[in-house]
Amino acid sequence: MGHGGDVISELTTDHQEVEELFTNIEELPSGDPQRKLFADQATMELVRHSVAEEAYLYPAVREHIPNGDALADKELSDHAAAERIMKDLEGCAADDPDFDRLMSKLMTEIREHITDEEGNLFLRLRESCSADVLNELGDKVRQAKKTAPTRPHPSAPDKPPANKLLAPGVGLVDRMRDALSGRGKES
Repeated sequence: MGHGGDVISELTTDHQEVEELFTNIEELPSGDPQRKLFADQATMELVRHSVAEEAYLYPAVREHIPNGDALADKELSDHAAAERIMKDLEGCAADDPDFDRLMSKLMTEIREHITDEEGNLFLRLRESCSADVLNELGDKVRQAKKTAPTRPHPSAPDKPPANKLLAPGVGLVDRMRDALSGRGKES
């Protein structure tokens, strides 16, 4: 979390980290408790990443890219679908019959979203924005990830200004819950 560089470099590195967690899950046998640990870590990263994109990336897409509203709305729809899956996954242990199905569904959704962002949205953003704008967005995204929630909240607002106002408080509560429960950390 927080790698440096412009917004595209920052978010692409996040994508790579989530893919590594997905690979770790896929390499373990079904029911292995480590799969839940990796799933929780992936969820934490995905939620922080999504909140930061919703606060800064998608408003920039709307502002700088022709037909950016439709593009941003599609990405927000992808986020909403993934967040509902993560919410369902949150209550599953690794040996729960639904865990493998939900994890597979989440990985498919996220991989398709990443392919779309990296192959379309990021290219269009780079064409439409100056290096200064992309660097400033990178800084804003890094700051947002520091205070963002770590758990899925499907009913939370996903557009400014409400998301920017609520995310830090919800994030604080989530991080306290994670610290008390040990969620996302190896035992």
